Amino acid sequence: MLTNSILNQIMRHIVQFLDKPVIFILLVMLFFSIILVGELIAEFLERRKISIKVSKVIDLIRSGDKKTSYIISNCKLLDNQKEMFFEIIKHKKLSRELKESLAVSLLDNYERKQNMRVKITELIVKLGPTFGLLGTLIPLGPGIIALAQGDTATLSYSLLSAFDTTVLGLVSGAICACLTAIRRNWYDKDKIMLTLLMEAIVESESNVGGENA
Repeated sequence: MLTNSILNQIMRHIVQFLDKPVIFILLVMLFFSIILVGELIAEFLERRKISIKVSKVIDLIRSGDKKTSYIISNCKLLDNQKEMFFEIIKHKKLSRELKESLAVSLLDNYERKQNMRVKITELIVKLGPTFGLLGTLIPLGPGIIALAQGDTATLSYSLLSAFDTTVLGLVSGAICACLTAIRRNWYDKDKIMLTLLMEAIVESESNVGGENA
């Protein structure tokens, strides 16, 4: 019995110690979620310049009427997207196999950077409700004790703290769930578009290299 009592006291102290860190983490996640909303708005404004008809650009590239570099320069794409294509174009002496390998590497690096943004919001989607639940359960211990002692003031404070932390966790998770869905939609479309354009550029540049050779 004595051992159980000591263990329960140790466990209670540990749980109560976690109260403030959990609240701090919830506040940080909420603040970070708001910052991510700002980043999404900035990214949306930047992405408004993306406006191309992929099939038309591919036809232009394959026709050979104009230089590929000129076509890409005049495409309404993001600067970092154009840089990938220029990286392929400037390596004219590489064999087709090496150009294809370079293209895959460039696309993978670009996709990895995009996925990092998505993973951050996905992490908050999972951790927000989890820490919200922790923040809900931790104050209930003192609240139950206060209820047994008839201390309604302490009970009310504990319940209020529990509800507040639940809301913080859910709001953070909800915000980041929306951000994740929006970005995934953007990045999936990017992947299809960039892959098609990259294949057309590799094919065109390989044919030019072959003719020059």
